[in-house]
Order: sequence, then C-alpha cells, then structure tokens
Amino acid sequence: MIRVGPAGWSYSDWEGVVYPRPKPRGFHALPFLARFFDLIELNASFYALPEQTSCAQWASLVKPWPAFRFTAKLPQELTHASLDANASKQLARAFEQRLEPLSASGRLLGLLAQFPIGFQAQASSFAHLETLLEWFDPAHIVLELRHASWFSKDHLARIQRLGVSLADIDLPASSSHPPAHVPPIGRLGYLRLHGRNSQTWFQRGVGRDQRYDYLYSPAEVSELAKRAQRLAGEHDETAVVTNNHFSGQAVANALELKALLTSERVLAPADLVRAFPHLAGSVRAAGQNQLFDGA
Repeated sequence: MIRVGPAGWSYSDWEGVVYPRPKPRGFHALPFLARFFDLIELNASFYALPEQTSCAQWASLVKPWPAFRFTAKLPQELTHASLDANASKQLARAFEQRLEPLSASGRLLGLLAQFPIGFQAQASSFAHLETLLEWFDPAHIVLELRHASWFSKDHLARIQRLGVSLADIDLPASSSHPPAHVPPIGRLGYLRLHGRNSQTWFQRGVGRDQRYDYLYSPAEVSELAKRAQRLAGEHDETAVVTNNHFSGQAVANALELKALLTSERVLAPADLVRAFPHLAGSVRAAGQNQLFDGA
C-alpha cells in the first residue's frame, strides 16, 4: 500500500490556499486534511515533544478514516547533536510515551530519524546510530541520511544489519546528496520530497520557507510517482511525504501524486484548486458539505 501526505499541517501560509479563510467554527486542520490524505508526518515533534493529550486527540480525530496513519520525526536532540547517554535515553523514552496514544490505536506507521548533511558515514556516526537504536525498536525507525558517503555498498550493508528502514529522498542536485535510487532496506518504503530549489537550498542563512519553496512540475510529479511505485514493489508499505510546504505546494503535489498512483481524480480543497489551476485535470474540488461535516 502507498500512503501519501504532507509533512506537518500547522502553517500560517496555508490559510486561504489549503484551509478556508475565515475558518468555520470548530475547524481543525487534521480531520480537514484526513479527507484528502491517508498519511501525515508529524513534523513539529522535531522541535518539541508533543503532549500525550494532543496525540490522543489526533488519534480520535482520524477515527472516521481507518486507513489513515501518522509518522513522526525524532526530536532534533537525538539526531542533530552529540548524544548524552542519560539525557538522550530519557528523551527517547518520553518521546515514545507521548506518542503512545497513536501507537496503541495502530495509527503510528514509523519514526523518522532525519540527520543533517554534516552527519557523514564514519565510525562516530555509526556509533551514534547504534546508541540511538538501543532506545527504539529498529523496525520502527526510518533513517534519512542526506550525505552521499552513506551509500557505498559496504555502508549500505551495515545499515541493513541495523534492522532499520532507509528513506529515499528527493533534494536539489548535488554531488554530496544521496543517489536518486537506493537499494530497498527495511520494512517501510519512505519517499520524502523536499523540492529542488537549488537557488536557495545552498545559501547560508536562508529561512525554512525559502529553502522549501518549490512546486514540482507535472513531469517531475510523474517521475516521482514512478519512484513511489518502485518502492511499493520493494516493501509491504510505502509512505510518500511532501515537505515542500511553502504556500500549500506540498498539498498540491501530494494530491497530484495520489491521483497518478490511484489512477483516479481525487478530492481536493476548492481553495487549493483555485490557487493551483493546473490541478483541475486530476482532482475534484470538494464542496462545503464534504469539507466541514463533522470537522
């Protein structure tokens, strides 16, 4: 099965593009998006631990959609800093406890460990991974490794022995970035799309919105759909996450991908279709009763 969805949902620049403006009474972004997707990556968990009560609410809000799943990014202290054994272990345990309502309800598909490009394949980095995996079930972990040094035959074999899954990622072209095709490793196929904005990606001091400001063209979406289908042929389950979030572009591209992968015209927010007119050929604009009934 291939699930498609965006990374995160709390973006102010989605209002009036993805979400209605003004929002109707009782509006919540999660059930709104669950009408269109069967996957969302919890991106905010990278910056701060979610509250357990919030996770319980999220699990409750998606009950009408049995196929819907979450993935969650590990906290940045576990991937973007040296590990302090005691503090990091406590953080890992707290993270899993906070996510327990999603795990218990069967809604948590996997945990994403996203490492920065400076995290290169060397002895200390493998030691970091091995320590991290002492605190999690490796079968639940997806590694996002952004440096090309990890993708030698020997290093890939070593990663496979860790028992994790390895993400397939799309980034602006660079000799230091991973190849477009990686061997299947682990139980979960994971295609993560960051856009190809090479003009801003490599600039120092550029903000998050500018770096991920990219809309994949229809030809690029077609290419990415083929990558997703290849991953699906190599794994029991596959997640496709669009992280080019700026101005709702992640939602537009995710719907295009879903339409290609299902060979159907999929439901889409009417505001989004107005913002991205090229979607009209592959989606059906949702009416008000379809959007807000029970939201």
